[in-house]
Amino acid sequence: MPLQDFHDLADLSTEQVNALLALASRLQQHPEPRALDGKVLALLFMSPSLRTLASFQAAMTRLGGGAFVISPDMSIHGLESRPGIVMDGMAAEHIREAVPVIASYGDAIGIRAFAERRNLDDDLADREYNEMRGLVSAPLINMESAIQHPCQSLADWKTLNELGVPQNGGKFVLSWAYHPRALPLAVPAATLKMAAMRGMDVTVLRPEGFELPAAIMQQAGSLAEASGGSIRETDDRAEAMTGAQVIYAKSWSSTAHYGDKLGDEKLRRGKEDWCVTEDWFGKAAEDCRFMHCLPVRRGVVVADHVLDGPRSVVIQEAQNRMYAQMAVLHHMLAGGAA
Repeated sequence: MPLQDFHDLADLSTEQVNALLALASRLQQHPEPRALDGKVLALLFMSPSLRTLASFQAAMTRLGGGAFVISPDMSIHGLESRPGIVMDGMAAEHIREAVPVIASYGDAIGIRAFAERRNLDDDLADREYNEMRGLVSAPLINMESAIQHPCQSLADWKTLNELGVPQNGGKFVLSWAYHPRALPLAVPAATLKMAAMRGMDVTVLRPEGFELPAAIMQQAGSLAEASGGSIRETDDRAEAMTGAQVIYAKSWSSTAHYGDKLGDEKLRRGKEDWCVTEDWFGKAAEDCRFMHCLPVRRGVVVADHVLDGPRSVVIQEAQNRMYAQMAVLHHMLAGGAA
């Protein structure tokens, strides 16, 4: 059956993920420029993007289809999402009308909606995204929401395969990194679950106060148990990096001060040394690689000599976004053939 709702990689079995990855590799080597001839993908960006926007447009073009982009910042005069609001402000349209209309112009729709980062429970429940999800009957792709980023995770899984990192027993470090602002939880949460599904031995490396939410850790733990992997946490860099084959760096908000800007700023103050340098790799595997979803702040999250050196695979990751999404679109719109 074709995919209808690509929302959470954990909704798929490992066999389904592997089938999508095989399709992605096949399309990379043997393009099908007429596979989606006449098909249209609607893209709604409630938050800005570089890789997601460009990679989805490129993916549709390479498969023979087309795409159009709608964004409140560039296309329309504001988009309101609050329920029960009297619309006497700047926003000219409400999502309750806009989303179904946009979806009706395409054979599938992708929606990107960042976390509001005010209430942790709301973001863990993906409240804003799910409100829009409920307005769509067409096949739907989550292009990143408050707590999900399945497209990034599928591309990262493909990258790990290409690097020869074992699906079972590979040592994967998901590390918090310094950033001057509080950032969403979607990428670290999705990355943790992806590595757990892959059967890897995963260490979440983070300073105190930046633990990932218990609900995410519990879900990842269940996925790891099912796949033969493991999950643990530490704030000890040397311990975490011992034998590591991959370090995936990402900044995220403090869950101890979620929605509290001043509290978060105070907690991250003095942690500028959580910037990945070559010194981090002392006890890692000789060929340990550096991964990041991009965009990344040079000299803040990672040092130039790591990002520009042979350890870095960030460009390979970014390119794999296009191939992974080609597989999703092909499966969704070309009859489900994998």
